[in-house]
Amino acid sequence: MYIIDEKDRQYRFGDNGPKYLMRGPRMAFALVQFTPGQDFRAHYHEGMEENFHILEGTVTIVVDNAAHTLTPGQFIHIEPHEVHYVINKSSSVVRMVSTLAPFRENDKIEVENPLSAG
Repeated sequence: MYIIDEKDRQYRFGDNGPKYLMRGPRMAFALVQFTPGQDFRAHYHEGMEENFHILEGTVTIVVDNAAHTLTPGQFIHIEPHEVHYVINKSSSVVRMVSTLAPFRENDKIEVENPLSAG
């Protein structure tokens, strides 16, 4: 058992990206923040499932070339091998929870982004 305070962790890219509260051994748990216009590379996982639960803002998540606009309270589950791309097309900050399981350290394969930021 352990307790982590999110204020003791940093977002990967300063004010945005994932902030991991746990990374392994069996799952990863992160808070993710995107400012307006930000995104991350489209990718898929060989063995991990990924989930996003939207806390604040409106975010577009593209899964296998189908765009889904999600708002606070909504949840999306992404299976292994489903290519996914996340972009904040809104004018507000997006905050969401991300989980990955079963955790594998090198299980992210980047691909071409399916949509342009415009």
